[in-house]
Amino acid sequence: QVQLVESGGGLVQAGVSLRLSCAASGLSFSLYAMGWFRQAPGKEREFVAAMSVSGGFTYYADSVKGRFTISRDNAKKRVYLQMNSLKPEDTAVYYCAAKLSTEDQYRYWGQGTQVTVSS
Repeated sequence: QVQLVESGGGLVQAGVSLRLSCAASGLSFSLYAMGWFRQAPGKEREFVAAMSVSGGFTYYADSVKGRFTISRDNAKKRVYLQMNSLKPEDTAVYYCAAKLSTEDQYRYWGQGTQVTVSS
């Protein structure tokens, strides 16, 4: 059974940093591209960041570029999202997701972790 479990969310003030972590189990982690998405109240889920299988390619939404960094540790089966200079508009539930490199859609999703940024 595949599981993706996010952690590291919380309530913080604007300007500080948070590091989200996603622990994967039940899959060959090194075969999967990993992504982070978020969903704010009343809004659709949106892409935040993604990393290729090897970690050699990263992709970011324009809204987080320069502030967020995605990374992965294949040995630990974890993917991380370092979030710096947080803004109130970053408030959302953050989800990690996994897909095979040959697939267009993300196959597996975590339950999410809440990030709330106060002004």
